[in-house]
Amino acid sequence: MRVVIDGLSIKTTQDLHRFLAEKLDFGPYYGYNLNALWDRLYRDVERPVELIWKNSEASKMALGSELFQVISGLLVDVMEDDASKEPEDRFTVQFE
Repeated sequence: MRVVIDGLSIKTTQDLHRFLAEKLDFGPYYGYNLNALWDRLYRDVERPVELIWKNSEASKMALGSELFQVISGLLVDVMEDDASKEPEDRFTVQFE
């Protein structure tokens, strides 16, 4: 599955959580916080997932550099954890 985030529309963490919850079908019990995001991405989301964050600099400006770094780091950690798996079983992320 390919998911494209438009960074121009992600101005708050809630914007990101709502977008990902809808696109990746996190279900009704998703907690809308970073721990819940990690759990869903690490354990529950069916692979493969290719996440492309376009205009990521716009999100970085809106969220603040520190928070954006935490979120992007979480996404990269999930990708790195999947790196040894077969391509059809991987989560990947790229920032544009």
